[in-house]
Amino acid sequence: MTRFNTAFSRGPALVCFITGGDGDTAANLDALVEGGADVIELGMPFTDPMADGPAIQEANIRSLDKGTRTADIFRMAAEFRARHPQVPLVLMGYANPMTIRGPEWFAAECAKAGVDGVICVDIPPEEDAALGPALRAAGVSLIRLATPTTDAARLPAVLSGSSGFLYYVSVAGITGMQQAAQASIEDAVARLKAASDIPVAVGFGVRTPEQASKIAKVADGVVVGSAFVDLVKQHGDKAAGPLKELTSALAEAVHSAR
Repeated sequence: MTRFNTAFSRGPALVCFITGGDGDTAANLDALVEGGADVIELGMPFTDPMADGPAIQEANIRSLDKGTRTADIFRMAAEFRARHPQVPLVLMGYANPMTIRGPEWFAAECAKAGVDGVICVDIPPEEDAALGPALRAAGVSLIRLATPTTDAARLPAVLSGSSGFLYYVSVAGITGMQQAAQASIEDAVARLKAASDIPVAVGFGVRTPEQASKIAKVADGVVVGSAFVDLVKQHGDKAAGPLKELTSALAEAVHSAR
């Protein structure tokens, strides 16, 4: 049993994202766990986060302006793993920081820090060789993205070599800006689950417990990011309390669908 298996076996899981190096990251991560997060995504700051909306773009810049490096992200990950040995941790980011020193180096650092999975937004499955084999060899899940435009012809390529969970991007757009209609989410999740046994988590545009509850009734997980990042922007180094409060409300909504 992997940490992902355990997290998703209990029923719909709440997946929470924050950007590493934005605010007091250690305190913020602890607040998410204390609030009931089942899986944590830690964003690796990057200069050109093309899939992200204004909230996460600004978080990337705030983090980079503080001098956050890849080494700092791995330190945060290792310290998180020591504090929370059972909670799955995913690094989410872009190809450049993950491949600049070579995929084997990155995969080895992930394994050493106790990272369970990696989401690389801008390496498509057709270019899996750039990172996938190294991660799998190191025992780290490569978590792929499926979108509303992922048709039946391309879906097998998305699923091949993917593990941990499948991240369904519910809108054809950037993070935090709009939410897809519930009916389209239900149709997409049904199609994805018919094609694979990998848990399906739905994200992009999910901000409220009400939205999360509806999605949790049909999906294996619900991903929330920009709402948390907005709280870090608002409260700075004192964001842990508000983060825990929002996480608790979201967790109650998601877990009540079990």
